[in-house]
Amino acid sequence: MELFINTYQQMRKRLKAYGYAMWVLSWDLETETPEGAIDYRSEQIEVLTNEIYALETNKQYLRAIEVLYERRNQLDDLLKREIIKVEKEMRLIKKMPKDEYIDFQVLLNKSTTIWANARKNDDFESFLPTLEKIIAYVRKVSKYLQTPELKGYDVLLDMYEEGMTTKEYDAFFDQLRTELVPFVLTATSGKKTLSRKLTKNHFPADKQKEFNEYLTKVFAYDMRHAVLKTSAHPFTSGFSSTDVRITTRYIEEAIESAVFSTIHEMGHAIYEQQVDPKLNETRLNGGASMGIHESQSRMYENMIGRSYAFWEVHFDELKRIFSKELKGVTLLDFYQYINRAERSLIRTEADELTYPLHIMVRYEIEKQLISGKLKAKDLPKRWRKLYQEYVGVRPKSDSEGVLQDIHWAGGSFGYFPTYALGSAYAAQIYYAMNKDFNIENAISDNQISKINEWLKQKIHIYGQTKTPKELIMLATKEPFSSKYYIEYLKRKFSN
Repeated sequence: MELFINTYQQMRKRLKAYGYAMWVLSWDLETETPEGAIDYRSEQIEVLTNEIYALETNKQYLRAIEVLYERRNQLDDLLKREIIKVEKEMRLIKKMPKDEYIDFQVLLNKSTTIWANARKNDDFESFLPTLEKIIAYVRKVSKYLQTPELKGYDVLLDMYEEGMTTKEYDAFFDQLRTELVPFVLTATSGKKTLSRKLTKNHFPADKQKEFNEYLTKVFAYDMRHAVLKTSAHPFTSGFSSTDVRITTRYIEEAIESAVFSTIHEMGHAIYEQQVDPKLNETRLNGGASMGIHESQSRMYENMIGRSYAFWEVHFDELKRIFSKELKGVTLLDFYQYINRAERSLIRTEADELTYPLHIMVRYEIEKQLISGKLKAKDLPKRWRKLYQEYVGVRPKSDSEGVLQDIHWAGGSFGYFPTYALGSAYAAQIYYAMNKDFNIENAISDNQISKINEWLKQKIHIYGQTKTPKELIMLATKEPFSSKYYIEYLKRKFSN
């Protein structure tokens, strides 16, 4: 047994090193790689992918995993959990032919650039051939990984949120549709009177960056182990608790865009930074699941960052930086502006009330794409129809429609539903935390670090050593329920 453990740990160390190199290249692609370097870079990615594939298919390594998995009940709890996770992840390497696997990885490394150009030029047709290839590969992945319990789209859903299937997601979205859609239609009807200083103004990017730097201090985002840069689509990228990077984007006509995308990504990043450091050298570092991860980002962004208590403390600093732009704008003006509910086209800019409707569109489309009921070439038409039906608006271009998200370009099918699930998790976790101490008082006292610490002890520190269901039970003392989310939204937007 000791021999197999040593073999596994030695190979894991090498794979972590290669993984870190690939991760840095991925970060570089999204933030700084010159467009003219993409092809050469892809050649190096192919070499590294081959090296990683060789390590992951090494007979001694696979044998070690096989033996340790068979004898998992003889392992300590940490290694047992890791081996179960690794064995599940390695099924694709075992079952997908090498050429297919490597071609898929190379395709994904090129596709985000193709998507970005298509989005910039509002040219869905230029992205369509790449998207069709990605969908074909994703369908193959689901077939290679299917089990008696999980098939098709369920395989993909389980990859991002362990234990969740279409049966459970359908029930979840049906409840949101029944409870929220009529409420949303009422709340978003008519026009709201908002300050023109906020809706029709110019907010220089350099000033936005200055306020973002202020926010990193407010949220105790550890910049010794972090980076904040810009990208076409804000994201968080972390490889260990010591290196967690985020991006944002600056829209000079919308002061709130960078503020809340930055707070959102810091929610993800603080989670990663607070995982127990002892897990860094294992395969259990990082967040437990996409849904749990999203619960943290949505809580920081909406429940903390959009609260009146938060802006009572920090609005003066915002006005100091934007003294000319916000002259005459009151705290109440700003609070009403950042919490307005309206039917919009862009998911990342959507208010928290209508947000789950944006996810329902993507969930329904993904199910149909993977099942083959919808062809990629018909995506724009289907997208426009569903947005009209669910959100009440119709995109005029593909850039503000089907091309707006990077996820499908990265092969991330099954990811989108976790956004809505994460928001529901967040409401339940917030409710439980508020029973231990008054959250609004902590925000008013500029003690967000107190919130960070509670989340660290209840969720963050565990990394991937516990399942999402175990974490929800540990943090809230009850199984997951969407009632807290529905109650929270109705209470907030009734006001």
